[in-house]
Amino acid sequence: MITSDCHMHTEFSTDCDTPVREMVEGALKKGLKAICFTDHNDKDYPFHEEIGIEDFTFDTDRYFDNMRAYQKEYEARLDIRIGIEIGLQPHLGKYYQELIQKYPFDFVIGSIHVVHGKDPYYREIFEGRTDDEVYRETFEATLESLDAIHDFDVLGHIDYVVRYGKEQAKHYSYAKYADVIDAILKKVIDMGKGIELNTAGFKYGLGFCHPHPDIIKRYRELGGEILTVGADGHKPEHIAYDFERVSGILKECGFKYYTEFKGRKPIFKQLP
Repeated sequence: MITSDCHMHTEFSTDCDTPVREMVEGALKKGLKAICFTDHNDKDYPFHEEIGIEDFTFDTDRYFDNMRAYQKEYEARLDIRIGIEIGLQPHLGKYYQELIQKYPFDFVIGSIHVVHGKDPYYREIFEGRTDDEVYRETFEATLESLDAIHDFDVLGHIDYVVRYGKEQAKHYSYAKYADVIDAILKKVIDMGKGIELNTAGFKYGLGFCHPHPDIIKRYRELGGEILTVGADGHKPEHIAYDFERVSGILKECGFKYYTEFKGRKPIFKQLP
């Protein structure tokens, strides 16, 4: 099993209330050797009553102070890295450029959580529309953000939107959106960035990881090499979720290696 989880959240994320220590101890119980915290910075996240606040960011100075203390405390037992997950929207290019250049992150995930002002999580974007329309709009919005924002290392959970569709993956496939998904993958490769295999898709009952293995295979066919692995856990029990399936999936998609990041530099590790 892969023994590093490169996508996880703590109480620094607005949608998580798990203390950092609980996530660290949870990683140790799972037998991990390395983790990277990637708490949410979703600037200009749309207000929603369920959240009750308008800010989906965190105090970055306090974040680093806190995480560095845990790095020191656990240095003999666990390699703790400090990352961030930024919410891509086209108008935020300058904001994220300044933020990422200001702090010494180990790893930056760029993810689409907001599609033209709406997060699919709340399903409002699906009202009066088909899943197909929303999925395509989301992929097109991803391209718009890639044109505007370059300060990240991998593109997170590419088909995140499918979790929240009316019928989820019932009519979803890579082939159906191959034109726009290929454009996304080619853009990512041309930018020198990577993608992630995010096992939360299994947790959400999709029956596949994010993105779908057909997309991962296509990424490899197009020349993509950088691919990180994360469970997107917000609770200790979700750390390294279904990681025992990952190596087989990646090998079937043509990969011999997966990637970790430290100091924003890719480290290639042979698949177990």
